[in-house]
Amino acid sequence: MALTKNTILSHKEIEHKIKRIAYQIYECNVDETELVIAGIENNGYLLAKKIKANLEKISTIKCTLCKVTINKGQPTLPILTSLKKEDYTNKSIVLIDDVLNSGSTLIYGIKHFLDVPLKQFKTAVLVNRNHKKYPVKADFKGISLSTSLFEHVHVNLSKQPYEAYLD
Repeated sequence: MALTKNTILSHKEIEHKIKRIAYQIYECNVDETELVIAGIENNGYLLAKKIKANLEKISTIKCTLCKVTINKGQPTLPILTSLKKEDYTNKSIVLIDDVLNSGSTLIYGIKHFLDVPLKQFKTAVLVNRNHKKYPVKADFKGISLSTSLFEHVHVNLSKQPYEAYLD
C-alpha cells in the first residue's frame, strides 16, 4: 500500500494565502512610499517574489526585492543580501520565509537587518509551526500548524501546482 502525502495547502489555497499576506502587508504599510521585501533564499525568496507581485497589483508602494542568503545549518555564519545596507537603512522591511519551524533562520535574519536603523520590521511565513526554540513570531502567516517534532513541512513554490504537505 502506497503512502500518500498529507496535503496542508493546495495550489489554490497557497495563491489565496499569498494574496491575503500581501493585503496585510499593505495595510501595515499604507502610508509608506517604499518597502523592502526580503526573502530568505530558496522558498522564502520565491514566496517574497510572489508577495511583491501581488503588492504591486494592489498598491502604489515601490517594492524592492532583496535576496537573503543564510546557511540554515549554521545560521551564525555571515549572512549575505542582494542589497547593500544603505539600500535598506531607514526603510520598512518585511522578512519572508516559507516555514517557521524552530525560529533560528528567521531570528538570525532579523539580527542581520538590525545592524542599521529601520522604520519598521515585520516577518511573514506561509506555514507557521509551533515548535520554536527562539522567541520569534511571524507577523503575517498563511497558516498555523501544530505538528510533532518528527514531522516535516515541505513547500513547493518552484513549479506549479504549488503545494505544502507534511511528512
